[in-house]
Amino acid sequence: MMISIDPQSIPVAKIHGYLLGAVAPRPIALVSTLDLDGKDNLSPFSFFNVFSANPPIAIFSPARRGRDNTTKHTYENVKVHSECVINIVNYDMVQQMSLSSTEYPKGVSEFVKSGLTAVSSVLVKPKRVLESPVQLECKVKEIVELGNQGGAGNLVICEIVQIHIAENVLDGNGRIDPYLIDQVARMGGDWYSRARAGMFEVPKPLERCGIGVDQLPSDIRFSKVLTGNHLGMLGNTEIVPNETDVNEYKLTELADLFLELESDASALEKALHQRAALLLDENKLNEAWMTLLAFNG
Repeated sequence: MMISIDPQSIPVAKIHGYLLGAVAPRPIALVSTLDLDGKDNLSPFSFFNVFSANPPIAIFSPARRGRDNTTKHTYENVKVHSECVINIVNYDMVQQMSLSSTEYPKGVSEFVKSGLTAVSSVLVKPKRVLESPVQLECKVKEIVELGNQGGAGNLVICEIVQIHIAENVLDGNGRIDPYLIDQVARMGGDWYSRARAGMFEVPKPLERCGIGVDQLPSDIRFSKVLTGNHLGMLGNTEIVPNETDVNEYKLTELADLFLELESDASALEKALHQRAALLLDENKLNEAWMTLLAFNG
């Protein structure tokens, strides 16, 4: 048995969900652009693929928002500056990529909020993402607007004019090794697919505005233990635990560790960061926060 659906007979949100669930996994274009004032913008899109090698053409679609029919900053930016960089996403940066999709106010740099590193491009003005294993500098050839209602796509047709590839994702023959590049792709809902390891979830950061990696305490942000993914998860927090909760957690869950390493602050900080990393790997975000804040609590 199968159900048969007329797309015109159901709400846009429902048809959108069916399409995202059915047409998957989808590669992710983490697109960097410049706004009218020359400020950096960074946002991911999974309506994306390559469509030609000669000339090399990639297309992504920043669709109109279904809930209120507004347009995205990326779409507005490529209409005034016809250049962009498409940064390929791998597993090591997936949490920071997700954080960059937060709808921060216009003019706020998602490079800063996500903690990803902006580096100058060669042939275009928008910055590249240093952490991305493959970066495609693009000239926008055409923008095809598919409709004027919420959910309508806007095809941004790009000619790739410069390609940057990290040497550590190449095999002995100079080809991109699928295991080394370790790409991720979008599924439906909160689900992603890691090409070499299967499916996993990343909560969407669209219903709240995370504090951003730039607002993390410096000892956390510049930790030698925590990864970019860990920082992205912490930056996606809207409200951090309060001092009372941190102190209670310190007394009940971390007392032995503090007693053991009370005379060695450096070793204590490292141990707390290691414990927090394990908690984040288990998606225990609140416990990880309290562990990290306990060092100064």
